[in-house]
Amino acid sequence: MKKVLPLSFFRRAGPLVAREILGKYLVIKVRGRELTLQITDVELYDGPEDRASHAHRGKTERNKVMFARGGVWYPYFVYGMHWLLNIVVGDEDYPAAILIRGVEGINGPARVARAFGVSKKFYGLPTTHTSDIWIEDRGVRIRSSQIERLPRIGVHYAGEWTHKPLRFRIAERKDL
Repeated sequence: MKKVLPLSFFRRAGPLVAREILGKYLVIKVRGRELTLQITDVELYDGPEDRASHAHRGKTERNKVMFARGGVWYPYFVYGMHWLLNIVVGDEDYPAAILIRGVEGINGPARVARAFGVSKKFYGLPTTHTSDIWIEDRGVRIRSSQIERLPRIGVHYAGEWTHKPLRFRIAERKDL
């Protein structure tokens, strides 16, 4: 069963979407071919109070898409060398986004973005197949017991937000 996630999936509370997106598949269509990998690791940036969020200091040209209604892409460039891929979630005017940190076999948001050819061209586009990059539900269910909640990586500057468990990832199986 392959089903493109509807925009309504992303128009819910960030923590719920972050948990439920694990096990779904990130798909991109390039030159008539599809690259499809399961999402295994994400981080949530949740609202204007989140000091690690790009939206913490208000709306800017760079982050304005975070204030859109959930279901659009927010790619951004960091360190002058890496693209990272986020999905805007929640209601309009409430800036929240989920960073794709890992997919099966690829760990690290810059590596994921590179593998999927992420660039500014996806900025603000809907998370549907019409944008050539979307997320599918293929029937994989991740139980709560399989999800680790951890602090986000690289946000040491964010005060109390540094240690909040807003990173969600599929736990590594230790019984193999």
